[in-house]
Amino acid sequence: MFGQHRIEWRGAVRGAPTGDEVPVFLQTNRGQIPGRYHPAPAGSARKNQGVILVSGAGGGVEGPARGLYPDVAQRLQAMGIGSLRLDYRKPQDLNGCVLDTLCGVAFFAGEGVSRVVLVGHSFGGGVVIAAGASSPRVRAVVPMASQTFAGLQMAPYLAPRAMLLIHGTRDKVLPVSNARKIYEAAGQPKELKLFEDAGHGLGHARQDILELLLQWIPRQLSRSG
Repeated sequence: MFGQHRIEWRGAVRGAPTGDEVPVFLQTNRGQIPGRYHPAPAGSARKNQGVILVSGAGGGVEGPARGLYPDVAQRLQAMGIGSLRLDYRKPQDLNGCVLDTLCGVAFFAGEGVSRVVLVGHSFGGGVVIAAGASSPRVRAVVPMASQTFAGLQMAPYLAPRAMLLIHGTRDKVLPVSNARKIYEAAGQPKELKLFEDAGHGLGHARQDILELLLQWIPRQLSRSG
C-alpha cells in the first residue's frame, strides 16, 4: 500500500534524558521522526518487549484522554517494558505515518526488542493496523476510536496478531460502527471493548482504558506463538 513512499532507516539520535524519559529522533532519508523513549529498566526480564504509541492526524506524543500515553508508558516502564511515544514526520500522510511507525519497530529492534505492541488513536488506529500487518515483530495492535480507511482494508491481514479495538459509544467524530466493521473484518484473536458515554477523545473512560491497557498489553507481549 505504500507506493512511492519508500524510506531508508538510518538509526537514531538521543537527546538528554529527563528522568526516565529520553528524547529520540529517528533518522531516515526523508527526514527525522521525533519521539519520547521510555526504556526498560536495566536488567529487566522483559527487555525484549516494547510498545509504540501513536496519535491521530494532528500528531503529537500525548495521546487521547488528557495525555493517556505518558501514563501508559511510565506504568509499563515500572513493569519492565519499554515504550516509544512516536510522532509523525507529516501527520495525515497515511502511508508516510505507517512507515514512521515501522521505523519505530526498527528502532526497537536495535534495542533488542523483538516483540512489539502498537497503540494508535483515531487516524492512528488505521496506522497501527496497517503497520502491524506489515511487520513480523508486531504481536498485537490496539486501535482506539479508529478510522476505517486503512483499518478496514488491512484488518484481515493482521491475524495471527491480536487486536483490541477500543471505542466510545458517543463518538461523534468517528462512529462506533467503525470499530464494529473492523472487528468483523479481522481474524482471531480479537476483542472489542466499547465504553458507554465516551466520546472521540475517550476522556470519560480514561481510567478504565488505562487499566485495560496495562493488563492486556503485557499479556499479549508474553503469549506464545
